Amino acid sequence: MDTAILQLRNYCAYQERCHSEVRQKCLELGLRGDAIDQAIVELISEDFLNEERFAIAFAGGKFRMQQWGRKKIAAALQQLQVAAYCIKKGLLEIEDADYQATLHKLARKKFESLQREPLLRRKQKTWAYLAQKGYEPGLVAAVVEQLTKEDD
Repeated sequence: MDTAILQLRNYCAYQERCHSEVRQKCLELGLRGDAIDQAIVELISEDFLNEERFAIAFAGGKFRMQQWGRKKIAAALQQLQVAAYCIKKGLLEIEDADYQATLHKLARKKFESLQREPLLRRKQKTWAYLAQKGYEPGLVAAVVEQLTKEDD
């Protein structure tokens, strides 16, 4: 158990982890049942494992590096079984001004890359691209409408 805890500390120190990732690592290290729960409690008490900190780092990283929208980030965190409170805290770290600027930049780039397409097709493809990136439909609609007006 002591060597497993040491390996888990190193695993968590390398980068922020969520509980489900650590639980999976425990299984890989041969821990089972109560030993997994004990290990997780120990990592939390030593501050190696903090799901709120993980959610903040995850949300910020996915937004900055891959330009994901809030919906896609929230879905990814839910899939990792992160608590709803932590997801909310993570999403609050994304500044609205940065979010809007990124959305506009992505929309403009996609819209302009479709110059040869008819206007309706350009709008549909831009809309679909931004929705796939996880941006909210209301925000996407406003941005696409703005681009359409600018294009006239």
